[in-house]
Amino acid sequence: MRILIMGGTRFIGVYLTKILVEQGHDVVLFNRGNKPAPVEGITQIKGDRTDPAQLKEKLSGEEFDAIFDNNGRELSDTQPLVEIFKGRIEHFIYMSSAGVYLKSDQMPHQEGDLVDPKSRHKGKHETEAYLAKEGIPFTAIRPTYIYGPKNYNELEGWFFDRIIRDRTIPIPGNGMNITQFGHVQDLAMAMSQVLGNQQAIGQVYNISGDRYVTFDGLARACAVAAGKSAQDLKIVHYDPKKFDFGKRKAFPMRVQHFFADVHKAMIELNWKPEYDLISGLQDSFQNDYLASGRDQLDIDFSVDDEILATS
Repeated sequence: MRILIMGGTRFIGVYLTKILVEQGHDVVLFNRGNKPAPVEGITQIKGDRTDPAQLKEKLSGEEFDAIFDNNGRELSDTQPLVEIFKGRIEHFIYMSSAGVYLKSDQMPHQEGDLVDPKSRHKGKHETEAYLAKEGIPFTAIRPTYIYGPKNYNELEGWFFDRIIRDRTIPIPGNGMNITQFGHVQDLAMAMSQVLGNQQAIGQVYNISGDRYVTFDGLARACAVAAGKSAQDLKIVHYDPKKFDFGKRKAFPMRVQHFFADVHKAMIELNWKPEYDLISGLQDSFQNDYLASGRDQLDIDFSVDDEILATS
């Protein structure tokens, strides 16, 4: 298949591009061209997707069997792309987010659960609804927290920063909030297995690891991945409502239960996560955190110090 990936040079796109090329697909990337393509020799069309006129100029003469929209956040990002290719593609795979779900007393989140109209990811759900309304042969992917080498979001690195420097880990609440990490390689593999699957048309899939973990358990897992003793890890719990951090971020995740059922994807996509939490975190620690030299950087722990001073 000839496949267009919107993005393709950061995190998810890097993994997805490599998998699709290995599977024999003809992959074309559309991005600003600020970073090199992850696979040598593939076509990279340079442009700004936020400019509909430029998008039309660059892409309207191209033909694709499928499109992966990895970096559309708002409906306005995706609508011009759909208008160009409506009726011309077999499959449109949209990167949504499990963050669209309405906070619920019943967990894990399942694909049919209510969505939060006030969510910061509401643009993702608006795009899903638009794709369905327009009759686009689409599949929406809803990951929870994505981690792994090349992660540009502050997740596992936040824990590693403190663990390798033998610092106390400040965790909001009682440490028993349950969350879920999914390795980026597993996410990209699931996305690739959507292609050619007619059962996936018009469907939404949660994609993540197949187990859940508490905040305290995640800290201990990161310690193990970094070669430290989980038992010796120092954790302090605090009430985040007692602090005013302004725009400074004290913790890298939402302070609530946040995890989703991935069985639908496992059954319908014939997919299973390759990484468990520890092996995935070890991959990230060895092949990204240490490899990038982040363990040698000066890290600002002023927010931590503010919390710890009152504990």
